[in-house]
Amino acid sequence: MRRRDCIISLAGAMAAWPLPGRAQQKAMPVIGVLSPGQSGPFATLAAGFRQGLSEAGYVEGQNVVIEYRWAEGHYDRLPALAADLGRKVDLIVANSPPAALAAKSATSTIPIVFRGGADPVGDGLVASLARPGGNLTGVVMLATEVTAKRLELLAELVPRAGVIALLVNPSSANAERVIQEVQEAARAKGLQLHVLKASTESEIDIAFASLVQLHADALVVAADPFLSSRREQIVALASRHAVPSIYAWREFAASGGLISYGASLTSAFRLVGTYAGKVLKGTKPADLPIQQPTTFELVINLKTAEALGLTVPQSMLIRADEVIQ
Repeated sequence: MRRRDCIISLAGAMAAWPLPGRAQQKAMPVIGVLSPGQSGPFATLAAGFRQGLSEAGYVEGQNVVIEYRWAEGHYDRLPALAADLGRKVDLIVANSPPAALAAKSATSTIPIVFRGGADPVGDGLVASLARPGGNLTGVVMLATEVTAKRLELLAELVPRAGVIALLVNPSSANAERVIQEVQEAARAKGLQLHVLKASTESEIDIAFASLVQLHADALVVAADPFLSSRREQIVALASRHAVPSIYAWREFAASGGLISYGASLTSAFRLVGTYAGKVLKGTKPADLPIQQPTTFELVINLKTAEALGLTVPQSMLIRADEVIQ
């Protein structure tokens, strides 16, 4: 009887011990990154995100775990990916408005930090910029709002251009607004505009092939997570077809694109990382105001300009934040 009592007592004590996995999970919070794009192009931005995390005291692999989910351009996959993360993580980082909306639909309790568009209130993500409310906060890019400005810059760089094409992702919620704004800007400058739509890799190829038939002199590539994830493909096609193109992000110009104009993605992801760290330390997302960019970068790739036979105006070189030789 004594032996049996001893075994029962020992079993009870073992059951009370915390499992190693559970103890580790509590000591090591898990961040889930949800993105509509692909892993490759995100790699250059992850450094900014990790820098922001480190500024808040978190280092991946040491005191925080990061899990990634990629929709690879298929926005319809985002809800399922968000639901999957919602069962495993302590915080969700949503890279784009569609990802943020999917995450919000998946959970009302897990904190969400997003990199979003210009109008998170209108998108239904937060109650206000100053007091987001709920379980979301983040950083907005104002990317679509300056698409018309990109057309103006492209027209300045390619003054002979009379026909300009605009490449958009029709799956984006902002596509129609971007098209309307660029159409108005084109009319104001007396330019003919053709709208090209692509939501898959093959459609991007088809869109560029159509530039010849459309006699397009230049191309504006809209800011979109899927199009950004196909950066190398788009830049290569622009080079192959010898079409001067302007992009939203510096990363395109660094990859060989002609010119870019927009807020810094690296800085935005650093802010997202900082916010994620603050939330992990206990700050409520509702108490963190939405961050907005204060500066926009004009980046010009001179090597690409020379290959296209373009002379960059001195006035534009002076205004450039970076000139890639």
